[in-house]
Amino acid sequence: MKISEVKVKSIITKSRIPGVDYVINPYTGCAHGCKYCYATFMKRFTNHPEPWGSFVDVKINAPELMKGLIKLKGKSVTLSSVTDPYQLLEKKYKITRQILEKLITVQPNLSILTKSSLIMRDLDLLKQFKHLEVWFSLSITDKSVRKELEPRASSIADRIKALKELHEAGIRTVVFIAPIHLRSDWKGVIRMTKDYVDKYVFDRLNYHETSIDWLKIRQEINDYCDDNNLKHFIIF
Repeated sequence: MKISEVKVKSIITKSRIPGVDYVINPYTGCAHGCKYCYATFMKRFTNHPEPWGSFVDVKINAPELMKGLIKLKGKSVTLSSVTDPYQLLEKKYKITRQILEKLITVQPNLSILTKSSLIMRDLDLLKQFKHLEVWFSLSITDKSVRKELEPRASSIADRIKALKELHEAGIRTVVFIAPIHLRSDWKGVIRMTKDYVDKYVFDRLNYHETSIDWLKIRQEINDYCDDNNLKHFIIF
């Protein structure tokens, strides 16, 4: 894994994601190395010859660029869209933590998307946000499949434990079941997490397996969630 410390010109980016005003990505690249990662397109914006998932640029000056934050007040902000803000390097650099400390002052409508139980380190800060959702990406229940497809992400058990603790702390939790693929287990994920989750969001991301009947899957998800009184949203 190639780790580089870099300085950037800006850290708050206007979003093209529907319903999201701004995104903040404390890192370029992600050490989780997920085989299905939808953010691989970001490699072309770097000078790295290494494959996506084998390098991370740490934006060491990101906290000092958190200025003019009044524009974020009441706006929808996502941490993060093309990296994991709590990948293992965050344990050392604390870039995300410092960003959260700045964001508390303006109280945006904040969403955090992660696969990492390291987020629990910052529970003291998370509890200070009035409008916060923590999204955990989780689509697999088989440990061996998780190790193959998400080799350096937190274990399934650790993610579920974090969901439980966040929920018990009064923080709104969302499970992002994506991508749905031939080896994912969305029903199993729901069974394992339903007591700690406020909403489920489903997507196929950049996965377009032609052998999957997407209309049928969509109907199955709707029927299952409706039958079990689960709040949900399907993107595909």
